[in-house]
Amino acid sequence: MAEQQTRSRPAARRSKARERVNDAAQAAQAAADRLSELVDHTVEGASAVTRRDDDGWRVGVDVIEVRRIPDTTSLMATYEVDLDSGGALLGYRRVRRYRRCDADE
Repeated sequence: MAEQQTRSRPAARRSKARERVNDAAQAAQAAADRLSELVDHTVEGASAVTRRDDDGWRVGVDVIEVRRIPDTTSLMATYEVDLDSGGALLGYRRVRRYRRCDADE
């Protein structure tokens, strides 16, 4: 039975990526989902969503890279995630790493 669950999981991910991403909220959710499948960090949210020239999306996804106590000293990172118009991952890269308490420059 565990074998069947393992087989059905990738199919569910594929079908998710085929749905057209129509707005910024869907793009942010899709980017967070795709990134969390690849990196072992807790996703905090999206800090930027822009439409790409090729009808895809570029999303800034914030994650906790190293959880610390107090929480204000946790190490955070922003990843830039590129999606096609169907929500499939085209690429990602870390563009910023910072402590949660640091202000933007």
